[in-house]
Amino acid sequence: MKGRRVAAADASRARGPAETDRLTLDETPEKRRRRRQPSRLIEIDAWIDSSLWRSFHAFAAWWEGVTVFSRKFRVRGFNRFLFEVMGEGLTLGLAGFVLLLALAQPAMKVTAKGLPQETDYSVQFLDRHGDEIGRRGVLRAAAVPIDEMPDSFIKAVLATEDRRFFEHWGIDFFGLARAMSENARAGGVVQGGSTLTQQLAKNLFLSNERTIDRKIKEAFISIWLESHLTKREILAMYLDRAYMGGGTFGAAAAAEFYFDKNIRDISMAESAMLAGLFKAPARYAPHINLPAARARANEVLTNMVQANFVTEGQVVASRRQPAVAVDRSSTQSPDYFLDFAFEEVQRLAREAGLKQRSFLARTTIDMRLQQLADESVEYHLRQFGTNYDVEQGAMVVIGEDGGVRAIVGGRDYGVSQFNRATNALRQPGSSFKVFVYAAAMQAGMTPSDTIVDSPITIGRWSPQNYGRSFSGRVTLANALARSLNVPAVKLSQKVGMDNVTALAREMGVESPLRGDKTMALGTSEVTVLDQATAYGVFVNGGMDSHRHAIMQLMDASGQTIWDARRDMPPRKRILTEDATKSMNEMLVAVSERGTARRSQLSMTRVAGKTGTTQSYRDGWFVGYTGNFTAAVWYGNDSFRPTRNLTGGSLPAMTWQRFMETAHKNIELKPIPFIDDPFPAEKREVATSDGEAPPPEGPQMLSRAAQAVLDDIVERLEALPPLEPEQLAAASASGPPAATQR
Repeated sequence: MKGRRVAAADASRARGPAETDRLTLDETPEKRRRRRQPSRLIEIDAWIDSSLWRSFHAFAAWWEGVTVFSRKFRVRGFNRFLFEVMGEGLTLGLAGFVLLLALAQPAMKVTAKGLPQETDYSVQFLDRHGDEIGRRGVLRAAAVPIDEMPDSFIKAVLATEDRRFFEHWGIDFFGLARAMSENARAGGVVQGGSTLTQQLAKNLFLSNERTIDRKIKEAFISIWLESHLTKREILAMYLDRAYMGGGTFGAAAAAEFYFDKNIRDISMAESAMLAGLFKAPARYAPHINLPAARARANEVLTNMVQANFVTEGQVVASRRQPAVAVDRSSTQSPDYFLDFAFEEVQRLAREAGLKQRSFLARTTIDMRLQQLADESVEYHLRQFGTNYDVEQGAMVVIGEDGGVRAIVGGRDYGVSQFNRATNALRQPGSSFKVFVYAAAMQAGMTPSDTIVDSPITIGRWSPQNYGRSFSGRVTLANALARSLNVPAVKLSQKVGMDNVTALAREMGVESPLRGDKTMALGTSEVTVLDQATAYGVFVNGGMDSHRHAIMQLMDASGQTIWDARRDMPPRKRILTEDATKSMNEMLVAVSERGTARRSQLSMTRVAGKTGTTQSYRDGWFVGYTGNFTAAVWYGNDSFRPTRNLTGGSLPAMTWQRFMETAHKNIELKPIPFIDDPFPAEKREVATSDGEAPPPEGPQMLSRAAQAVLDDIVERLEALPPLEPEQLAAASASGPPAATQR
């Protein structure tokens, strides 16, 4: 604006006096008056300039005052060092807070919906013959208030599991330091650093996997529990939900199972034995190892004295007269199956809109086959686990009617309740190829059709056969029997991976499938239950396997409210008869001339497929006869590679051992569409060079023989112990004459 005024003045001077006077004379009085009146813009401009000047000088004066005032707080020497440390600490503290907030996000997601609601269902389970096999639900939910529990039991638990429970906020740093010190002094793990709250966090929200991620979640969830629940509520919830062996959850159920008592009535010795179960219920369960349980109870009594909860004199009687547990040696609870069946009962109740919460469920399990499956897996892990560097196994057995006969979800339910048969997702390897070939047979191809086994590249992926060689033109039957990779990939490209994925889902695979090009070689994870269910389609002539674990569901009065034969949807056809016939022929050839020769039985023909994943992380064999379908898996929970474990070795051997005994004394059914159910000539079980044949199946005792043995055991236990004089006389006399050499 100043520039415009200067320009106007310069223009006036340039015109000269005469011209200026002429312009002035020509103007009207109105124009002359407006020209003489100053503009309002000049006033606004002046106000802005002066305001800015005053504001700047006022701020400068204020800042000078602040500077002068702050000089009074300037520190030097040691005080300055302290302030620097505090400043750095604040900075690092803020950074640590941000880091903790980031680490807490997974725990926040887990606890977003609050505490998991424990089901109020109560289910008593029977096997397929009507004998009781276990309970789930209210047995662990019917909590006894801690005010009504014996004081000795509460003290035993706190002294052993968490002595500073009422002092810490979920994480006991002093207890952790003490445990680390004791472990270092002992040269091993003798004490744990987890608080009772951390153990409850794991039981409620997490699994038993030993990973850093799980420990971080456990710590944050513990703090969350401490902020949302009182100490009494945490203690009561822990005592009600912890697994205590024998298929029992919670102290109340454990007291009834081990001592046949209400927990309100247990003694100090029994309290100590129960408190000792929290650490390792499978190892210290009195019905499995009574000496170990009593030794552990003695440690608990010592802990109570060391924690100053009781005096040594108060525990003397409990040391001299240890607890005596009810004999449960003949009781074997199929816990992995019961967990699976319990989930199915809840699903059926929700789908049917049942208002009842108490049920009697008759299941499809066959306890003879369940015990045989458990024995077969454990036998091979004991005999060959070290050689193959494998720690875990799982197995699912399904009858031709679709009923689940047995589930082995892991090596020891007491150590880990994670069901590897129904919940673990593992790569199936070549055992997944059956879906590719089934899709091809469904599309009209036959086992005699040929395909070229030659190098192929899809994008940047070039699949290879196991032997890094190629066989040229081969039939589909030969390619499947030899488990060639390249023909399977080419076949999947021909029929389309979308069709393969859709067929696998129709056959019973419930796990999510990726559907990419590598899936033909079994890279998409599935469960053992998925594989057993899907292969059951071949046993049923192409119809769906109709898998189920519950035969009948009855209410408390015994009235049947759900029946599998009546209420399950009718079977539907998945594969055509021609496609099923072709698949059965090819899979029989796999066991007789291919990679699964170890699976052959002495009384009937076998069909199935092996599977081995990359770096030998998983070994599979899924096979079937006309009577049963069974899927076997071996591997490590940590996904650590095994030592050259293949599907044709340990999995096939386990399957053969189980089936050899399972088919005795039953009506043998042929595999559908197999013309020759069993050749007349005797076939020998083929084995690889240099390897021993699979062990023979165990001989199961009859009930009469078992009763005789039980009577002998009872008589021997009833005999009085020998006196010292008798022992000395027996030692002096030497061995009987018949044994001397």
